[in-house]
Amino acid sequence: MTTRSGPTWVERARRIVAPALIDVVDRDHAQSDRAFHRRRVVSALTLVVGATLLGISLAVRPGDAAFYPLALGLAAVWVVGGFASGPLHLGWMPFRGSLRRPVITPITLGLVAGAIFIIGALLVRQIPVLRDYTQEVLDHAKYGSLWLVAIITVANGIAEEIFFRGALYAAIGRRYPVKISALIYALTTCASGNPMLVFAALLLGIVLGLQRRASGGILGPVLTHITWSMAMLFLLPPLFSGF
Repeated sequence: MTTRSGPTWVERARRIVAPALIDVVDRDHAQSDRAFHRRRVVSALTLVVGATLLGISLAVRPGDAAFYPLALGLAAVWVVGGFASGPLHLGWMPFRGSLRRPVITPITLGLVAGAIFIIGALLVRQIPVLRDYTQEVLDHAKYGSLWLVAIITVANGIAEEIFFRGALYAAIGRRYPVKISALIYALTTCASGNPMLVFAALLLGIVLGLQRRASGGILGPVLTHITWSMAMLFLLPPLFSGF
């Protein structure tokens, strides 16, 4: 007599990860050639303006009050450009034979991503040049109003997903949208002059792009981005406070 063993850890992991990052939900988001061209033009213009404003806002001295309106202005650019490009969708995720809006799983992914980055930060802080670049990013929270920075972080997280995983992703087309959108997202952060920020954007952009491809919408990426950002904002500074 043989007994059937339970699912392996690989099978369990796939059951959790596949609906969020791998399995693609059916949808019909087709658009006319004219609408597609318009989306590309609007996305390109928004990208130029947004990257420029990002560089300006991050160049502001930490603690300077000018940072807050510049950062909120950047969020406004991403949002306006995103919605002006064309229709956006929230997306769906399979759950027990039906579809639901992706909520719990994206938040969980954000926490997992945050934990991975925290582990990486423990290594980064031992390397002076990388530690200095990381502290540069955290200085606005250190010398400014933490809660204002938190509000701006949430606003920009939502705004970036509206544009990068919403408008820009749809403007790329069917060939390699995850890779291309993640690369453009990372290249945009080059305006900050901070390689650690660029590296983080590339890794995060891949995860968020996979969610966008799987769900067909921006809700999952938005929730993951916000969760990850809050983890970085409140957990990273204590790790670097003694350096």
